[in-house]
Amino acid sequence: MSLHLMTLFTTHPAKLINLLALLFACPGGWLLHAARRRELRAIASLQAQSQSRRVDEPMLLLDGATLRMNRFFYAFGFACLGLALLVSWISTRV
Repeated sequence: MSLHLMTLFTTHPAKLINLLALLFACPGGWLLHAARRRELRAIASLQAQSQSRRVDEPMLLLDGATLRMNRFFYAFGFACLGLALLVSWISTRV
């Protein structure tokens, strides 16, 4: 089996490098999707809580931990997609 992989790498190196790029892109896309869903769910929860409040009470805002987690998800997701793009670009040069 390992001989077959070595043969595949020597005959089609760009395909394997693109596979590596795909392995970076899929988690990155999932993280961006998950961050967006978390953000929408938190906003919907705030809107539901705000409707039951009186007008003179202060407005509800997202807590700092949720904002930091969403920001981290977005940053790491975009970094994964950027790395996938770089690796894919490298595979065109091979």
